Amino acid sequence: MILNLDPNFKPLEGTEIAFQSFTFSGGEPHIKIDPDFDISEAVSVTHRLNSFNDLGLLCLAVDALKRMDAKLSDLVIPYFPAARQDRVMVKGEPLSVKVYAEIINNLGFAKVIVLDAHSEVTPALLTNCAAVANHKFIKKVIEAIGNEVLLISPDGGALKKIYKVSEFLGGKEVVECSKSRDVKTGKLTGFKVYSDDLKGMDCLIVDDICDGGGTFIGLAEELKNKNAGKLYLAVTHGIFNKGFDELEKGFTHIFTTNSFKELSHKNLSQFDVKDLL
Repeated sequence: MILNLDPNFKPLEGTEIAFQSFTFSGGEPHIKIDPDFDISEAVSVTHRLNSFNDLGLLCLAVDALKRMDAKLSDLVIPYFPAARQDRVMVKGEPLSVKVYAEIINNLGFAKVIVLDAHSEVTPALLTNCAAVANHKFIKKVIEAIGNEVLLISPDGGALKKIYKVSEFLGGKEVVECSKSRDVKTGKLTGFKVYSDDLKGMDCLIVDDICDGGGTFIGLAEELKNKNAGKLYLAVTHGIFNKGFDELEKGFTHIFTTNSFKELSHKNLSQFDVKDLL
């Protein structure tokens, strides 16, 4: 049995449990689960946690299921919230990913499935976490591009994962890059590409999250300075809070999944998470 808390997001195959959800005028989420389902079968729950209200709805749904004596199986949350806040950079900040992880651990799922975890911190904090790599996603992206590309690591944090992708794909060439970020302001500077001449080769930047896109916009300019061919961008979790106007100036095409939300743009392809888990 499956409880898909986002009706537009169904990453698992199976019989769905019906429910109604709404938000009270005071801002509190609420849910009413139809009790007419086979209570002998374990229940998997899926959701996209894009806000604390989404997390709240998940907690309420679990409480309702437990009150019906339902057995919890898997929780599927491909985009793990606050995964980028996996360290305290300046005094006064919370360790946000730990806050989310502790709440989810207390819900008591047999397994928590996430896709392309931002770092090793998230799987380490989650009890019984199954972290699915981005390998299938990047393979599908390269098949869609249809020609040879260099894999571009945007920064040091992405290096370990991109070399694993390269190994999965049979040893594709990787070009390392770096940047500098002011931890107080978030401003990005000092983009570097560690190759003297890319010789007109097409390049695919691979990363887990695109929020505003500043990293990729700055890196695209530096790649062009190093004689790159066409530029492509593949990010597992597409937030794109500043839209695509600046990104499409540098990139021929952008690839993402529906782990965060549905998106539509003429230069964007979006893959369904259910084909990647």
